[in-house]
Amino acid sequence: MIIDSGQEAASSVVLGGGCRIVERHSTGGAVRREDGAAVDAGLIDVRFRDPWGCSRQVPWLEAAQDVVFEESPAVRPFPVRPGRRVAPGWWWSSTTGRLVAYGSGVMRTALMLLDRDPAVVALACRPVELVWPEEGGRVVGHAPQLMARLQDGGGLLLDCAGRSGPSVRLAARARVVAAAAEAAGWSYRLAEPPDPVLVANVRWLAGYRHPRCAVGPWMPALVAAFGSPRAAVDVVRELGDPIAVWPALFHALWRGVLRVRLDEPLHERAVVWVARQEDEAA
Repeated sequence: MIIDSGQEAASSVVLGGGCRIVERHSTGGAVRREDGAAVDAGLIDVRFRDPWGCSRQVPWLEAAQDVVFEESPAVRPFPVRPGRRVAPGWWWSSTTGRLVAYGSGVMRTALMLLDRDPAVVALACRPVELVWPEEGGRVVGHAPQLMARLQDGGGLLLDCAGRSGPSVRLAARARVVAAAAEAAGWSYRLAEPPDPVLVANVRWLAGYRHPRCAVGPWMPALVAAFGSPRAAVDVVRELGDPIAVWPALFHALWRGVLRVRLDEPLHERAVVWVARQEDEAA
């Protein structure tokens, strides 16, 4: 997995200018930097762009409760870097039925995995940047790679570390962001690179995430046929034309209606079963 260097870039935030709104309030607790010094959570701001593209900066603890960040575009444009295999692009989200802009391959993979998570109801790439003062008057900003809105109304901020782990700078900023998220009732995740077998399997299933793959009588028939674990190919041949049945099966696996082991390579004889309530709870 390629780490997006933009996630670690320092942002010297210029306050004021344009239609940005700058307000500061000293409410909330404190978060701790790597050096042990506390940052007053009430002094942490969030920068984002409203639906009209206007840059705004407001107190984080207030905005986290009121602003629908998942509707905001990226807080700054995704650059095109010559020589990079994956350029910025768009991911069609089956969660929202809308396109989500991403800036790199690592963002696209994280988007794909979150798009399949039943706890997620909305997604955006880098819609916010948290801003806080450090000793010496320097203002530091960090824009987590992804933001997800959860079913319970809370939010998740996420960064992806490289295979060698997060850099010292990213780890230090992640501590502040994690504590700021907790102070607002959100969560923050600094994710390790996912298992490549899992990614390959989910990427295959993602090709069948569109609802059109569920058109026809196949979904009820699949649920009935996999009432007990069976090899996928046996059921497909039993139900009818494989050209029509396989897409419905893969769509059901994407949605979680059916289950299969994703830590092993998918193949035609992979054992599939119906997702039961205990599976969903797990």
